[in-house]
Amino acid sequence: MIRIGILGDIGSGKSYIANSFGYPVFNADYQVKKIYKKNINCFRKLNRKFPNNIKSFPIIKSEIKKILNKKNIIILSKIVHPYVRHELIKFLKKNNSKKYVILDIPLMIENKLNRKSDILIYVKTSRSIILKRLKKRGNYNKKIINILKTKQINTKKKIKLANFIIYNNLNKKNVLNQIKQIKKKFND
Repeated sequence: MIRIGILGDIGSGKSYIANSFGYPVFNADYQVKKIYKKNINCFRKLNRKFPNNIKSFPIIKSEIKKILNKKNIIILSKIVHPYVRHELIKFLKKNNSKKYVILDIPLMIENKLNRKSDILIYVKTSRSIILKRLKKRGNYNKKIINILKTKQINTKKKIKLANFIIYNNLNKKNVLNQIKQIKKKFND
């Protein structure tokens, strides 16, 4: 199995790119949402750490947003990330017979989830397009975005680690063509 990691900034279009390959996708953000909704053990741990904010199960994402700061994001990560890793292991076992899998994990490099043999693809998108997308989501909060960015390594380092770069300029046909070219290189 060849693992393909999708890297990029918040709002760059990583999930769209990941889903466009046509391979099985592990989406870490989706897994976190699922954990908040269904994992009572995660809730209990978060409730112990943040009893004044995380009071009910399933966990409401707006309660998480209220506690986000540089200190609490570290605590939150230490509690939630082991559950995400567990789901990643299940995904990889389930898809071990597949030739390729896509890993859409925003902090893949930062959390040392990548292997030397992984193919890394960086999604490069202009700042103006990213800002437009983030504001379109409806829950845009510049403070939270900046806190999340503190967890990420420098963009230049990610680009340097990448085997390929996809330029996501809002032209779907162009993006799909870039994916097609990359897939062709996999098979050469």
